[in-house]
Amino acid sequence: MRKVRKDVAMKKALTLRVFALLAAAALLAAGCSAPGAKGESTVDLKLDNRPVKTEAVAKRKISDPREQVAEVVGMSAMDIIPKASGQITQVLKKRGDVVQAGEVLFRIDNREAETSLKKSQLKVKSSEQTLAKTVEDNANSRRNLQDEITKAEQKASDAEKDYNKLRNDFDGGAATQRQLEQAEQALKNARMDVQAQRNKLTALDKTNSLADQQTEVESSRISLEEAQRSLENYDVKAPVSGVLTDYTIELGGTVSPNGKIGQVQQIDPIKLKVELSEPSYELVKNKQELAYYSPDNPAEKGMAKITFLSNVMSAATKSYSLELEVQNPDQKLKPGTRAIVQLTTEAEEQVAAVPTLSIVREESNSFVFVLQGDTVQKRKIKLGRISDAYQEVLEGVKEGEQIITSGQHQLKDGQKVEVAKPAPQGQPAPPAQEPAKK
Repeated sequence: MRKVRKDVAMKKALTLRVFALLAAAALLAAGCSAPGAKGESTVDLKLDNRPVKTEAVAKRKISDPREQVAEVVGMSAMDIIPKASGQITQVLKKRGDVVQAGEVLFRIDNREAETSLKKSQLKVKSSEQTLAKTVEDNANSRRNLQDEITKAEQKASDAEKDYNKLRNDFDGGAATQRQLEQAEQALKNARMDVQAQRNKLTALDKTNSLADQQTEVESSRISLEEAQRSLENYDVKAPVSGVLTDYTIELGGTVSPNGKIGQVQQIDPIKLKVELSEPSYELVKNKQELAYYSPDNPAEKGMAKITFLSNVMSAATKSYSLELEVQNPDQKLKPGTRAIVQLTTEAEEQVAAVPTLSIVREESNSFVFVLQGDTVQKRKIKLGRISDAYQEVLEGVKEGEQIITSGQHQLKDGQKVEVAKPAPQGQPAPPAQEPAKK
């Protein structure tokens, strides 16, 4: 009995000890977590007085100007189409050569055309000689008629004098009536002869006996001009200034009229063609000109005028067509080559940026802490491109605002902070103190 009582007493004592330990642990835990506890007050004091570093949001070069490859094409292309047929006797230009408008590219056998030209020249000469002789004959006829008129007028004058003398004689009884009548008739005949000669001269002047010869001369001259133009067609010339493309003429070959044998692409000015993605389209849609350069000489840049920018995406290529015009007097840019077009400028690549280490990332969102007096504001931001230690900020902060760059992962919105003083000149800045962790 005594042994049983002793075991029960020991169990009671052990139970009391366990309860006492649990109670002590509970009190200790309550003391640590209770508001105003000494331990937490010390931690909060450290958080409120944490020294942090800051840096102003500033513009920085985020990247080089964005570029895209452009195709160099002629401003316009003119087909080379011969107007004569025959065998090629001389080739003066080859594919890829730069030619000037009117410059001879190749020659076609023109012997038949030269013969035709000589015949036309002879015909013109003959018709001109015939016309000249007719003109001379007409002049002689006119002079003869004028002489006849002069003679007739003189004869009429003499007849008039004789008639007047006979009238005086008749009045004086020295001439008979018959003699007077004969004199009067002679005067009338002389006057009629004058009028007849004058009528002949008038008829000669009114009659254009040269019309047929003049028509013949004009016709032969037209034939001569046609023969000259035809002969010129055997020298095939460049229709415009530019570069010869699709040109495969060979000595001894033959050509026929109205058959395309090549092209001349105009190269001053010259055109740059670019196909833009939608983001690239947004970069240039409000611009008037863009910089460009040749891959062979990137240091030498020029400006190209935007002549066309499609505002509708092509359903086939899923791109926007851009065309630029470039003055090319030195002909350095040639069709079929490539050029680089800068979609942005150096100034446009200077953007507001923050240190990448200052960014606090929470799931898909990004934040920075902005210093406002002695407190910080947690600000959501929209990020862009990244370059080395900085990243572009599209939205959320503006240039000049101070961003927390150390200890920001332990900060809370609205928390008070102490800004670390900059290190003396020539000495490294002390490392930022990390807060004590609970």
